[in-house]
Amino acid sequence: MPERTTCVLGIDGGGTKTVCLLADDRGTILGRGEAGPSNYQAVGLEAASAAIDQAIGRAFQAASRPRQRVAVICLGLAGVDRPEDEAAIRGVVTQLGVAEQAVIVNDAVIALWSGTTAGRGVVVIAGTGAIAFGVNARGEQCRAGGWGHLLGDEGSAYDIGRLAMIAALRAYDGRDAPTTLGTLIQQAWGLERLEGLIGKVYGPTLPRPQIAALAPLVVQAAQQGDAVARRILTYAGEELGAVAAAVIRRLGMQQESFDVVTVGGVFQAGDLIVQPFWRVVTGVAPRARRIVPDAEPAVGAVRLALQGI
Repeated sequence: MPERTTCVLGIDGGGTKTVCLLADDRGTILGRGEAGPSNYQAVGLEAASAAIDQAIGRAFQAASRPRQRVAVICLGLAGVDRPEDEAAIRGVVTQLGVAEQAVIVNDAVIALWSGTTAGRGVVVIAGTGAIAFGVNARGEQCRAGGWGHLLGDEGSAYDIGRLAMIAALRAYDGRDAPTTLGTLIQQAWGLERLEGLIGKVYGPTLPRPQIAALAPLVVQAAQQGDAVARRILTYAGEELGAVAAAVIRRLGMQQESFDVVTVGGVFQAGDLIVQPFWRVVTGVAPRARRIVPDAEPAVGAVRLALQGI
C-alpha cells in the first residue's frame, strides 16, 4: 500500500498556535510542526489557512519526509462551531490538497480524545479561550461556553488578563483594594505609567494572546499573597466549573461515573484554579474523575483521524 494512504495528520489549532502531528496507521508520531494561530474567527480565514499549511509542512520536515497527500486529516480548531465554519475549513483543506478525507471538529472534541480512549466524558479547555464539551454513554453530545472574548470565554487566560487590568485600574483609582497587578503589568509591557494601558488596549494592534499572556502574572501575584489576584483566579476556576456543570446537566450525567479532562495553560495554575473548579464540578457530579492528559490535544486529533482508516 502506498505510503500516502497509511499516514494521517492531526491538527490542534487555537488562538495562540497550531500544532500538527504526522502519524502512521498505528498512531506512531513521525513528526511534529508548529505555526501561528488558526482560529479563523479571530485571525481570518487566510491567516488560519497559512498557519495550517505551515504546521503541516513543518511536521513533514520534522519527520524527514517529503510532503505528501495522507489518508485522513483531522483538524480540531477553535472557532469551528457551526456548519458554515466547517464548510469554510473544508474549503481550506480542499485547496491545500493534503488528504483523501477530512474530519473537522471543534478543538474541544480532540481534547476529549486526548484524555480518553473512546471519546466519552467531559473536557474543559482553558487556554486563550474557554469551552466545555461532553459526550455521554449514549453518544449524545453538547458544548457550553466558547462564545469568544466579547461574549464569553469566562475563566480563560484572556478573561483572567482582562480582569487583571481592570483590577489594576480600579486599585489605581482608589475604587478597590490595592494590588501588585498594576506594577507587574507595567513591567511586562514596558509602560512608564499605568495610564499607558489605554494606548495598548485601545490601539489597533493588540492581539488577544498578549492579554492572555498576562494570566501567569496573576498566578504569580496570587502565589505571593495578593488577595485581588487570588479572587480573580477563584472566579475563573468557578466559571470553568460552571461551564462543565452545564454540559453535565444537559447530558444527564449527574449520577454517572465519568472522566473530566482538563486541558490548557490556565490549569497550570494548580490549586488556585483547580480547587474552585473541582468544587463546582463535584457539587453537580460527585462521581466524576479528573483526568490530566499525558498527551497533547493534537494526539487526540490523530486518534480521531485513525478512526477514518
